[in-house]
Amino acid sequence: MQSLFFFFVAALGEISGCYAFWAWLRLGKSILWLIPGLISLIIFASALTKVDVSYAARAYAAYGGIYILFSIFWLWIVEGVKPDRWDLLGATICLLGTMIILFAPHRNPV
Repeated sequence: MQSLFFFFVAALGEISGCYAFWAWLRLGKSILWLIPGLISLIIFASALTKVDVSYAARAYAAYGGIYILFSIFWLWIVEGVKPDRWDLLGATICLLGTMIILFAPHRNPV
């Protein structure tokens, strides 16, 4: 499904963009971190407009599970913290919600 690709691009853009602000404000990195951070956030917002749903709010709701999954990967790969079973269970539940939102027969077209 092409929408999943755009969800993945959005998640990478949002997490990396927000992390740039985190690095600047919480880790003492240079304010120049905001330049790639802002570009990443633009990519995030643009990618969500490409998702094949009829309503913006439904795209945002479905995206939430993908964002959580990518956040867990970010925790592991970038921050070096291995997710525990509760992280994985929470992400799994959220992904189930994403699938329900995307594939359920809504009254309004998806």
